[in-house]
Amino acid sequence: MGERTASVDADPRRWWGLVVIALAQLMVVLDATIVNIALPSAQRDLHMSDGNRQWVITAYTLAFGGLLLLGGRIADLVGRKRTFVIGLIGFAAASALGGAATTSGTLFGARALQGVFAAVLAPSALSLLTTTFTDPRERGKAFGIYSALAGSGSAIGFIVGGLLTEYLNWRWCLYVNVPIAVIAVVGAFALLHDTPRHAGARLDVPGVLLGCGGLVAIVYGFSEAEPRGWADPVVLGLLAAGVVLIATFVWWQNRAPVPLLPLHIVKDRNRAGCFLTMALATIGMFGLFLFMTYYLQVILGYSPVRTGLAFLPLTAAIVVGATQISARLLTHVAPRTLMVPGMILAAGGMLVLTRMTVGSSYATEILPALILMGLGMGLTFMPVFSTATAGVAPQDSGVTSATVNTSQQVGGSIGTALLNTVATTSSAAYITAHLHNPAQKNLVIREGIVHGYTVAIWCAVGVMLLAGLIAGLMVTTKPPKYGVPAQEPVPESAA
Repeated sequence: MGERTASVDADPRRWWGLVVIALAQLMVVLDATIVNIALPSAQRDLHMSDGNRQWVITAYTLAFGGLLLLGGRIADLVGRKRTFVIGLIGFAAASALGGAATTSGTLFGARALQGVFAAVLAPSALSLLTTTFTDPRERGKAFGIYSALAGSGSAIGFIVGGLLTEYLNWRWCLYVNVPIAVIAVVGAFALLHDTPRHAGARLDVPGVLLGCGGLVAIVYGFSEAEPRGWADPVVLGLLAAGVVLIATFVWWQNRAPVPLLPLHIVKDRNRAGCFLTMALATIGMFGLFLFMTYYLQVILGYSPVRTGLAFLPLTAAIVVGATQISARLLTHVAPRTLMVPGMILAAGGMLVLTRMTVGSSYATEILPALILMGLGMGLTFMPVFSTATAGVAPQDSGVTSATVNTSQQVGGSIGTALLNTVATTSSAAYITAHLHNPAQKNLVIREGIVHGYTVAIWCAVGVMLLAGLIAGLMVTTKPPKYGVPAQEPVPESAA
């Protein structure tokens, strides 16, 4: 115990280092949603078609989700601090390019570049956190803060996006990343410790092509399902190609001399349970963001700023759940003791939203659901991040961190495409069945849109409950203070 305390006390600036890491993570996560509210303004300004406007979102998520494993391995090979700084500088440059875009193609390309550098930045940020905080009690506090930002960053993106769009213009939704990145770069040089490059390390090029190619195909396939439909040959072909590439990737990882993703990482029962829980949880959460944004603006007539502020209780609840509940309890209770109730709470919040109508009151019907959802996510995300990255050998911390982020990003992409398709189909069926009187056309259309949302939210409730079931059955590790110290690799027999 004395040695561990001494090692922790040797770096009194570690909490300021956490601020730098958290700032970078917040920038990456909120950028997935900050442009959502600004999208109508950008579409008008750059003359985008309705069919092409989705690429402002998809170009980012596609590059981010598809290249995360590569980014994680680069962090392990090159050094986490160096990769962190490179990611920050590249992200800031891509943001400036997007903010100055004069054509839609330039904006799409800039968003893709943001995704590329986010895929480099996010794993290095999480692995820096993993190696900086190894004491179980401090680790709980640090991961509570990190998880609160990871869980609430998307909601914060709506608030910031609404403010910037309404009072400045949509370009500032991208420009805002530049000063944030500059502060984080200065802080990284001053506060973070570098890790040496591993001697003899090599990049698994076939693994990169197979793994990243498979993820890109799957994410792209789900993103195309929204405009094309699930039965479209392009969508089916992309999903099939993605599955084949991922299967080949797994086969190759058993034979590669230096694998991109060492399979012992995902073979560990607890980590696999965390990855699945994260993916399923974000399927429901990103669907909620999509539906509530349109519901508040289109159905209830909220302005961009008011819409963003409506998400503030959700953000606050996530922060409370992660930092004041999970972070305080994780050293005393098993992770699944937090994760299972968290998913049940989140499912309960979604269940409340299935009752919303065209005339629902925000204070009595929407607000309670957002608070329940936020508390549930806060309870879940913190133990997921902490457990998934605990007990990993130092040379694998980057790729393990990338796998957690990949689960979150791919889950969000799938959730957006899947639930939006369900909502659109259900809305069309409702309108067709109920549109008998032309005089009531507008009302029926509005009711049909809300009906589609509620049907999709019912699906999200099921996904959340499945996430809780998986967490309960697979994540069997003990509280951190009774288990293996965080800086030591978990023996394979422990899986």
